[in-house]
Amino acid sequence: MRLFPVLRLAALSIAAAPAGCVAPPAAPPPPPPTRVLPPAPAPAPLARDWRDWPVTPGTWRYEQDARGARALFGLPNGEARLVLRCDLPARRMFVSRAGTVATPLTVRTTSVTRAVTVRPTGGASPYVAVELPVRDPLLDAMAFSRGRFVMEQAGVPPLVVPSWAEIGRVIEDCRG
Repeated sequence: MRLFPVLRLAALSIAAAPAGCVAPPAAPPPPPPTRVLPPAPAPAPLARDWRDWPVTPGTWRYEQDARGARALFGLPNGEARLVLRCDLPARRMFVSRAGTVATPLTVRTTSVTRAVTVRPTGGASPYVAVELPVRDPLLDAMAFSRGRFVMEQAGVPPLVVPSWAEIGRVIEDCRG
């Protein structure tokens, strides 16, 4: 009979043991590994001769308003990267490039290479511009350059733009 209370105590101890030994809560799963994107490839070095550089994506469009005509080069859904504007009452041409860098702008055509001083335009969109007389030979060089011309400025990628009819049209509209 003495054995019975001992067995009962042993049975109770065994039954209570699992209730007292609760496993700790499971650790949260580790976060998924973060995906590290490789750095963007550096742009391919430009060829030595600017006439072999790829043309900047975009197209020209021609517009007229009360002040005169303008040719805009850029993507169809975005702002123009380059604008040739005729101020008809003043008979002046403005060449504007998108951006805020006010370092000299070098224009390269097949017949002329010339640096011009630009200044911020102060408009809602940031542009720098140079004012040229309507008979400036640089305008003709841009209009008649063989296939393309380049706008270069320190600190920004060059613009390699096709020499399309819109350029000449604005110049001729301004000259009258």
